[in-house]
Amino acid sequence: MKDLFALLMISVIISFVACGQKLKASKVPAIVKESFAKQFPGATAKWEKEDGKFEAGFTFQNNSMSALFEANGTMTESEIEIEISELPANILAYLKTNHNGTTIKEVAKITKANGEMIYEAEIKGKDLLFDMNGNFIEEVEN
Repeated sequence: MKDLFALLMISVIISFVACGQKLKASKVPAIVKESFAKQFPGATAKWEKEDGKFEAGFTFQNNSMSALFEANGTMTESEIEIEISELPANILAYLKTNHNGTTIKEVAKITKANGEMIYEAEIKGKDLLFDMNGNFIEEVEN
């Protein structure tokens, strides 16, 4: 019984650490906040720390967005929420064929620092990633 409890506690701790942790703006390096302000003037961020990076969640030009920054202020990617109807037809066909009846929680377009853009569809606690042509890339656990 003690082993089961210990295993449960370890699982809870790992789950907590693996997820983004909310962060007060005062804990975000000034250079990260400055970079954010240059990229998204006038936006106010809610910050999280995820895998050693700083994630800003915010609204910009009436769009729900997020951006990921290194501690040195370099933005590594930005994400903008889109409507399901904005996905390319072949992504919608893939989802219908491979995940028929599954609720799509959220969809987004992600722009990497190198300019590469990909689509993301969140279902059942997983992110399905597709290239800009709508080809399936991979499935990632949230």
